[in-house]
Amino acid sequence: MDFLAVNRRFFLALIATLSSVGSPTPAQDTAVLTGKALVQELRAGGYNVYFRHAATDWSQNDHIRKAGDWASCDPSRVRQLSNEGRRSARAVGDAVRALKIPVGRILASPYCRTVDTAKLMDLGPVETTTDIVNLRVAAYFGGRDAIAKRARAQLATPPANNTNTVLVAHGNVARHATQVYPDEGEGIVFRPQGNGRFIFVGRLTPAQWVQLVDEQLN
Repeated sequence: MDFLAVNRRFFLALIATLSSVGSPTPAQDTAVLTGKALVQELRAGGYNVYFRHAATDWSQNDHIRKAGDWASCDPSRVRQLSNEGRRSARAVGDAVRALKIPVGRILASPYCRTVDTAKLMDLGPVETTTDIVNLRVAAYFGGRDAIAKRARAQLATPPANNTNTVLVAHGNVARHATQVYPDEGEGIVFRPQGNGRFIFVGRLTPAQWVQLVDEQLN
Protein backbone atom coordinates (compact mmCIF):
# COMPACT_ATOMS: atom_id res chain seq x y z
CA MET A 1 0.00 0.00 0.00
CA ASP A 2 1.23 3.49 -0.83
CA PHE A 3 2.83 4.93 2.34
CA LEU A 4 2.01 8.56 1.41
CA ALA A 5 -1.63 7.75 0.66
CA VAL A 6 -2.04 5.99 4.02
CA ASN A 7 -0.53 8.91 5.91
CA ARG A 8 -2.63 11.41 4.01
CA ARG A 9 -5.81 9.54 4.96
CA PHE A 10 -4.63 9.35 8.57
CA PHE A 11 -4.01 13.08 8.87
CA LEU A 12 -7.30 13.97 7.16
CA ALA A 13 -9.16 11.74 9.59
CA LEU A 14 -7.29 13.28 12.54
CA ILE A 15 -8.14 16.83 11.43
CA ALA A 16 -11.80 15.91 11.00
CA THR A 17 -11.89 14.37 14.47
CA LEU A 18 -10.25 17.35 16.16
CA SER A 19 -12.55 19.75 14.33
CA SER A 20 -15.62 17.96 15.62
CA VAL A 21 -14.63 17.85 19.31
CA GLY A 22 -15.80 20.80 21.36
CA SER A 23 -15.98 23.13 18.39
CA PRO A 24 -18.07 26.27 18.99
CA THR A 25 -20.93 27.53 16.90
CA PRO A 26 -19.55 28.43 13.44
CA ALA A 27 -18.63 32.09 13.58
CA GLN A 28 -18.94 32.82 9.89
CA ASP A 29 -20.92 31.27 7.07
CA THR A 30 -21.99 34.38 5.20
CA ALA A 31 -20.39 37.36 3.45
CA VAL A 32 -18.57 39.77 5.75
CA LEU A 33 -19.91 43.32 5.79
CA THR A 34 -17.70 46.37 6.18
CA GLY A 35 -17.98 50.13 6.49
CA LYS A 36 -21.22 51.80 5.50
CA ALA A 37 -22.91 48.51 4.60
CA LEU A 38 -22.31 47.25 8.14
CA VAL A 39 -23.58 50.49 9.67
CA GLN A 40 -26.71 50.34 7.53
CA GLU A 41 -27.47 46.87 8.90
CA LEU A 42 -26.84 47.99 12.48
CA ARG A 43 -29.24 50.91 12.05
CA ALA A 44 -32.02 48.42 11.36
CA GLY A 45 -31.26 46.58 14.62
CA GLY A 46 -31.23 42.89 15.33
CA TYR A 47 -27.49 42.41 15.95
CA ASN A 48 -25.25 41.64 18.91
CA VAL A 49 -22.10 43.76 19.02
CA TYR A 50 -19.33 42.26 21.15
CA PHE A 51 -16.67 44.76 22.21
CA ARG A 52 -13.43 43.75 23.79
CA HIS A 53 -12.68 46.28 26.55
CA ALA A 54 -10.81 49.39 25.45
CA ALA A 55 -7.00 49.70 25.60
CA THR A 56 -5.44 48.83 28.95
CA ASP A 57 -2.21 49.56 30.79
CA TRP A 58 -0.13 46.43 30.21
CA SER A 59 2.35 47.41 32.92
CA GLN A 60 -0.39 46.29 35.33
CA ASN A 61 -1.40 42.69 36.04
CA ASP A 62 -4.39 40.79 37.34
CA HIS A 63 -3.91 39.36 40.84
CA ILE A 64 -7.07 37.36 41.50
CA ARG A 65 -6.83 35.65 44.88
CA LYS A 66 -10.50 35.21 45.75
CA ALA A 67 -13.95 35.53 44.22
CA GLY A 68 -14.85 39.13 43.45
CA ASP A 69 -11.29 40.42 43.14
CA TRP A 70 -11.90 40.90 39.40
CA ALA A 71 -14.23 43.83 40.11
CA SER A 72 -11.47 45.84 41.79
CA CYS A 73 -10.56 49.16 40.19
CA ASP A 74 -7.24 49.23 42.03
CA PRO A 75 -4.46 49.14 39.38
CA SER A 76 -2.12 47.36 41.79
CA ARG A 77 -4.55 44.44 41.88
CA VAL A 78 -6.23 44.29 38.45
CA ARG A 79 -5.28 45.68 35.03
CA GLN A 80 -7.23 48.84 34.21
CA LEU A 81 -7.96 51.01 31.19
CA SER A 82 -5.17 53.30 30.05
CA ASN A 83 -5.80 56.97 29.31
CA GLU A 84 -5.86 56.04 25.64
CA GLY A 85 -8.47 53.37 26.39
CA ARG A 86 -10.71 55.83 28.18
CA ARG A 87 -10.53 58.26 25.27
CA SER A 88 -11.17 55.44 22.82
CA ALA A 89 -14.24 54.16 24.68
CA ARG A 90 -15.76 57.65 24.71
CA ALA A 91 -14.99 58.09 21.00
CA VAL A 92 -16.62 54.78 20.06
CA GLY A 93 -19.72 55.66 22.07
CA ASP A 94 -19.88 59.06 20.39
CA ALA A 95 -19.59 57.34 17.00
CA VAL A 96 -22.37 54.84 17.73
CA ARG A 97 -24.71 57.70 18.65
CA ALA A 98 -23.64 59.87 15.70
CA LEU A 99 -24.25 56.96 13.32
CA LYS A 100 -27.76 56.57 14.80
CA ILE A 101 -27.29 52.94 15.73
CA PRO A 102 -30.04 51.91 18.18
CA VAL A 103 -28.82 50.20 21.34
CA GLY A 104 -31.01 48.27 23.75
CA ARG A 105 -29.34 46.18 26.43
CA ILE A 106 -25.72 46.73 27.41
CA LEU A 107 -24.03 43.77 29.10
CA ALA A 108 -20.57 43.83 30.61
CA SER A 109 -18.27 41.37 32.30
CA PRO A 110 -17.90 42.40 35.98
CA TYR A 111 -14.22 43.31 35.57
CA CYS A 112 -13.58 47.00 36.24
CA ARG A 113 -12.01 47.52 32.81
CA THR A 114 -15.05 46.11 31.01
CA VAL A 115 -17.60 47.97 33.13
CA ASP A 116 -15.60 51.20 32.72
CA THR A 117 -15.52 50.72 28.95
CA ALA A 118 -19.27 50.22 28.82
CA LYS A 119 -19.97 53.21 31.04
CA LEU A 120 -17.59 55.50 29.15
CA MET A 121 -19.35 54.58 25.89
CA ASP A 122 -22.44 56.12 27.51
CA LEU A 123 -25.00 54.21 25.48
CA GLY A 124 -27.37 53.41 28.35
CA PRO A 125 -27.59 51.53 31.66
CA VAL A 126 -24.96 48.82 32.05
CA GLU A 127 -25.82 45.32 33.33
CA THR A 128 -23.01 43.10 34.58
CA THR A 129 -23.05 39.37 33.86
CA THR A 130 -20.62 36.54 34.49
CA ASP A 131 -21.86 34.88 31.28
CA ILE A 132 -19.01 36.70 29.54
CA VAL A 133 -16.47 36.88 32.36
CA ASN A 134 -12.74 36.52 31.66
CA LEU A 135 -11.64 32.92 31.13
CA ARG A 136 -8.77 33.48 33.55
CA VAL A 137 -11.31 33.16 36.38
CA ALA A 138 -13.28 30.36 34.72
CA ALA A 139 -12.70 28.04 37.68
CA TYR A 140 -15.15 30.15 39.70
CA PHE A 141 -17.88 29.73 37.07
CA GLY A 142 -17.82 26.12 35.94
CA GLY A 143 -14.80 26.21 33.63
CA ARG A 144 -13.84 27.65 30.27
CA ASP A 145 -16.30 25.63 28.21
CA ALA A 146 -19.19 26.56 30.50
CA ILE A 147 -18.44 30.27 30.06
CA ALA A 148 -18.08 29.84 26.30
CA LYS A 149 -21.45 28.07 26.19
CA ARG A 150 -23.14 30.90 28.09
CA ALA A 151 -21.43 33.52 25.93
CA ARG A 152 -22.67 31.76 22.79
CA ALA A 153 -26.19 31.70 24.23
CA GLN A 154 -26.00 35.48 24.72
CA LEU A 155 -24.77 35.99 21.16
CA ALA A 156 -27.58 33.79 19.83
CA THR A 157 -30.26 35.82 21.64
CA PRO A 158 -32.09 38.29 19.37
CA PRO A 159 -32.23 41.88 20.68
CA ALA A 160 -35.64 43.36 21.40
CA ASN A 161 -37.57 46.03 19.50
CA ASN A 162 -35.27 46.67 16.52
CA THR A 163 -32.30 47.49 18.72
CA ASN A 164 -28.81 46.03 19.00
CA THR A 165 -27.38 44.47 22.14
CA VAL A 166 -23.89 45.60 23.17
CA LEU A 167 -21.68 43.19 25.08
CA VAL A 168 -18.38 44.35 26.57
CA ALA A 169 -16.03 41.59 27.61
CA HIS A 170 -12.66 39.98 26.93
CA GLY A 171 -10.66 38.76 23.97
CA ASN A 172 -10.20 35.24 25.33
CA VAL A 173 -13.97 34.72 25.70
CA ALA A 174 -14.61 35.82 22.11
CA ARG A 175 -11.88 33.56 20.76
CA HIS A 176 -13.04 30.50 22.70
CA ALA A 177 -16.76 31.04 22.06
CA THR A 178 -16.71 32.27 18.44
CA GLN A 179 -13.22 31.70 16.98
CA VAL A 180 -12.99 35.46 16.32
CA TYR A 181 -10.33 37.31 18.33
CA PRO A 182 -10.84 41.08 18.68
CA ASP A 183 -8.16 43.62 19.51
CA GLU A 184 -8.69 45.89 22.51
CA GLY A 185 -11.61 48.23 21.82
CA GLU A 186 -12.67 46.41 18.66
CA GLY A 187 -16.32 45.56 18.07
CA ILE A 188 -17.31 42.31 16.37
CA VAL A 189 -20.83 42.00 15.04
CA PHE A 190 -22.97 38.87 15.11
CA ARG A 191 -26.46 38.21 13.75
CA PRO A 192 -28.46 35.82 15.97
CA GLN A 193 -30.27 33.11 14.06
CA GLY A 194 -33.02 32.43 16.59
CA ASN A 195 -32.17 28.74 16.84
CA GLY A 196 -29.29 28.87 19.29
CA ARG A 197 -26.87 29.91 16.56
CA PHE A 198 -25.33 33.14 15.32
CA ILE A 199 -23.34 34.36 12.33
CA PHE A 200 -20.31 36.64 12.32
CA VAL A 201 -20.98 39.52 9.92
CA GLY A 202 -18.27 42.12 10.49
CA ARG A 203 -15.87 43.98 12.76
CA LEU A 204 -14.85 47.58 13.42
CA THR A 205 -11.81 48.97 15.24
CA PRO A 206 -12.16 52.17 17.30
CA ALA A 207 -10.46 54.12 14.49
CA GLN A 208 -12.91 52.71 11.93
CA TRP A 209 -15.92 53.75 14.02
CA VAL A 210 -14.61 57.32 14.10
CA GLN A 211 -13.72 57.26 10.39
CA LEU A 212 -17.28 56.25 9.49
CA VAL A 213 -18.58 59.33 11.30
CA ASP A 214 -16.12 61.53 9.44
CA GLU A 215 -17.23 60.02 6.13
CA GLN A 216 -20.85 60.63 7.01
CA LEU A 217 -20.18 64.30 7.74
CA ASN A 218 -18.22 64.88 4.53
